[in-house]
Amino acid sequence: KELFPEKLNWNYMNKEKAVSFSQTFFPCTVGVTPHGFASRFEIKFIDKFEVMFGREGETMSLGCTVVISPDIKRFKPDIEWYRNGVLITPSKWVQMHWTGERASLTLTHANKEDEGLYTLRVVMGEYYEEYSGYVFVRDADAEIPGAPGAPLDVQCLDANKDYVIVSWKQPAVDGGNPILGYFIDRCEVGTTHWTQCNETPVKFARFPVTGLIEGRSYIFRVRAVNRAGVSLPSRVSEAVAALDPADRARLRSKVSLLGVIPGPPTDLQVIEATKNYVVLSWKPPGQRGHEGIMYFVEKCIAGTEDWQRVNTEIPVKSPRFAVFDLSEGKSYCFRVRCCNSAGIGEPSEATEATVVDDKLDIPKPPGRIMPTRNTDTSVVVTWTEPPDAKELVGYYIESSVVGSGHWEPCNNNPVKGTRFICHGLVNGEKYIFRVRAVNAAGLSEFSQDSEPIEVQAAIAAPSPPYDITVLESVRDSMVLGWKQPKATGGTEITGYYVNYREVIGPNPKLISTILLDLQIENLKENMVYQFQVAAANLAGVGTPSLPSKPFKCEEWTIAVPGPPHDVTYTEVRKDSLVLLWKEPVYTGRSPIAGYYIDMKETEAKEEHWRSVNEKPLQKKFLKIAGLTEGVSYVFRVRATNQAGVGRPSDITDPVVAETRPGTKEVVVNVDDDGVISLNFECDQMSPNSKFVWSKNYEPIEDDSRLDIDSKGGKSKAIFKNLGEDDLGIYSCVVTDTDGVSSGYTIDEEEMKRLLALSHERKFPTIPLASELAVEILEKGEVRFWLQAEKLSGNAKANFVFNDKEIFNGEVRLYIMKVDQRTGLVEMIMDKLEDKDEGTYTFQLQDGKATNQSSLVLIGDGICVLLAALSATDLKIQSTAEGIRLYSFVTYYVDDLRVGWVHNDTQIRYTDRVKTGVTGEQIWLQINEPTPQDKGKYTMELFDGKTGHKKTVDLSGQGGTESGTQLILRTKVNYAHFFSDRARVLGGLPDVVTIQEGKALNLSCTVWGDPTPEVSWLKNEKSFVSDANCILKFEAGKNVSFTISAVSTHDSGKYSLVVKNKYGTETSDVTVSVFIPEEEPNACWL
Repeated sequence: KELFPEKLNWNYMNKEKAVSFSQTFFPCTVGVTPHGFASRFEIKFIDKFEVMFGREGETMSLGCTVVISPDIKRFKPDIEWYRNGVLITPSKWVQMHWTGERASLTLTHANKEDEGLYTLRVVMGEYYEEYSGYVFVRDADAEIPGAPGAPLDVQCLDANKDYVIVSWKQPAVDGGNPILGYFIDRCEVGTTHWTQCNETPVKFARFPVTGLIEGRSYIFRVRAVNRAGVSLPSRVSEAVAALDPADRARLRSKVSLLGVIPGPPTDLQVIEATKNYVVLSWKPPGQRGHEGIMYFVEKCIAGTEDWQRVNTEIPVKSPRFAVFDLSEGKSYCFRVRCCNSAGIGEPSEATEATVVDDKLDIPKPPGRIMPTRNTDTSVVVTWTEPPDAKELVGYYIESSVVGSGHWEPCNNNPVKGTRFICHGLVNGEKYIFRVRAVNAAGLSEFSQDSEPIEVQAAIAAPSPPYDITVLESVRDSMVLGWKQPKATGGTEITGYYVNYREVIGPNPKLISTILLDLQIENLKENMVYQFQVAAANLAGVGTPSLPSKPFKCEEWTIAVPGPPHDVTYTEVRKDSLVLLWKEPVYTGRSPIAGYYIDMKETEAKEEHWRSVNEKPLQKKFLKIAGLTEGVSYVFRVRATNQAGVGRPSDITDPVVAETRPGTKEVVVNVDDDGVISLNFECDQMSPNSKFVWSKNYEPIEDDSRLDIDSKGGKSKAIFKNLGEDDLGIYSCVVTDTDGVSSGYTIDEEEMKRLLALSHERKFPTIPLASELAVEILEKGEVRFWLQAEKLSGNAKANFVFNDKEIFNGEVRLYIMKVDQRTGLVEMIMDKLEDKDEGTYTFQLQDGKATNQSSLVLIGDGICVLLAALSATDLKIQSTAEGIRLYSFVTYYVDDLRVGWVHNDTQIRYTDRVKTGVTGEQIWLQINEPTPQDKGKYTMELFDGKTGHKKTVDLSGQGGTESGTQLILRTKVNYAHFFSDRARVLGGLPDVVTIQEGKALNLSCTVWGDPTPEVSWLKNEKSFVSDANCILKFEAGKNVSFTISAVSTHDSGKYSLVVKNKYGTETSDVTVSVFIPEEEPNACWL
């Protein structure tokens, strides 16, 4: 009481209830009966239904588990369900169930009429508890796109013998086009045939249905129509009987007279007038005869006496009648005559002149739309009733995300009152709201849009500040500091209330401020004071702190600085944290030179304080590493100046070095547009939590460098133009959590990396496995090609020659291919001519990514290049002398330089190893090969700029070379070439001269493992055994050639060809047959 006198009248706000501050200190009491039972039951609801959203036609169920204590046998609760305060009774639409523990309600076929606030009331004797939740029912999908929603709440009013008035409520959703009117359908109970009651749509939400058959029951439904089409029908009305209650009452009261002409009706009046019809009502006459009476209705234009009967053929039985087919805007008078079998009575008194127009006007828009925070998914919307409103049915509320331009209905059943809670909103989004009023005449225009509001939980008063300390003291004033409340209540703290007292006196004094440190003036020197602080926000004043320890008001004259204050920690991990503090208020007699940070384990004694840094820090934050996981620590900070080190700050709250499960870090991201951002996520947010970004642990006040975007549990700091001014440590803290925070450092190296990555993402390139190259195919075609590392199915290429794109099917033949699977891009030309000199470019595009590669073919060197490129793979041929390596060149020119290399050593040509060019064949001849001739042979072709190599391996050892040179390799296994290859060992002469008619016998021995194949050629053509010439191959090594009688036709070059898998060898013999007169000497072999 001394600290907070009653006259201050501090209040604690909890949603909509104001509770006196002093009331929070009194305990609650519960009466107890002499038998030991509580004087009333305690009823609790668990497993409660929340706000529910459904759709027309669906089945919805809601319920709660009810716990009642004490549990007394044979004393059962009454379970009641209410919708919008009206008791619900079971029906075909609603089913209720109570298991003894759980109460449930099921909507078997939800309709918009079922939307509302549902309340479960559990009654125990005279005491009850209740729980409420809202149920929303959205429109079913329209059968016709753009058609309006179904009308709702169809009711039958003023039923009589052949007449009833049907009323309904307009739907909230018009399908995007104004509703043109409504069709009313009726169905006789017991049948399934629906009949439309009106030919043209009516706009007024009431309609008189005539032509009913007395004594029968009917149900009704209504459909809305707009330009797109007709809506689904509404839920059918309750059945109504076509009977006149007044007639039944009269028949029960007395017997009528016989044969009497009835008198005139009384109390004739117009009860409803619209543009479409006028409804008349009257009372039957007292004198009416024994039999029932009927009525004729007459009309005339006001100011005339030209009466016309409206129902000329059939009189009506009900004392109600709807007159149609009147001229809009004209005035009419009406009167009624009674009739029975005795005749037609005198007319009633005429009505006053009635103008054919809507008597009920469409309401004006509501005003002053005011949204306020409620929960993290709902907003309370209030408004004022429109002026001169008549017969209001209720209101429709709509919401829209700011900037979207799309409006959604918040309710589908008009609500009464001027306050509504809009549920189903997205936390963190900003919404605007609008409202329109509804009566039978129609829907008003929309109200003005509300101010935007961010969907967040309702605010509460903050928790108490703590750790009050003195930061500076002079003779008559003191500067206080304290730690901020751990919970802000979901909104910014607007100020603090500070009370103090003299320790020896009871006189309190109130001082308020919005700072975290406060200078309290007009104190008494050398007096001891205590202080107490309470924080305030928009919700009110929070609970005050505990009283501080006593402080003496005296002049500080020391030369060293006072204590730093507001020492806090953030970014706590298993081995590190970041410590923050603020500079002392009292700086001493010289400027502050830096700070020392001390730490110790929480349970350690005072002598265990140890300094973290040896040299004073200039900044007011420090990342402390090297902590032991699971250990609790406390920290303090000391300031220093030229005079020395001041007294330490208050110690921090204990903190355990741990990385909590689910801890996330700030992540840098560069999107496809090259935008660089820091991103942080939190899945531990409370409804009141916010993301707070800082740079070097100072608030970011300059928004010219950064944009902050926070939605739901995600926040990002987006750099507008990352540069040197943005270097530093960026930290993000989530308020109203248990220390969720993280930091990210951007230094110069990281900035360069991010900028390079940004440029790559903004202007992506397609990586190439090889640049554009050219080669000559076997038939002389020229192939240009390059290899991309990866291509998508959307990749394409442009082929450009001398800055002009070329296409297939132009003057010459081009074959162009892009293989997205392998990344191969190629273009094949039929030939290369002088006019084809120039620059060839392949331009690639794959989505946003691009790249290109070019090849220049200009000057005399193009022929040399073609020659080098046209070289075929190296081939090997066994000859009588040894081995020949050769390659064919399609385009050979003298300027093409040729070299041969054996095992990376340039070959020195001798009589045994020779090279040369024969026609288009470049060859290397090795005579009498030896094992030293095994190894890798390379033919090097140089076009003046680039080397081109062809390689063959005679030892079976393959390899690959790299570089800018074009390498084509042939691998051949020649491990057994010199020992097992097929060979002709000897026996055949080079030349044979023989006389005509003589016998020719040639023989030799061959070798090879496996056994070689043997064949003969004559003049380079295949030659086989016949009757004249017998060829034999015996025992796998002996070859014989026999002609029994030679003739001049047998002259020629014969070749013995032996072949196995290791090689082929040919031995030639020339046979010359002469006539005896020319050469008398014969030759026998």
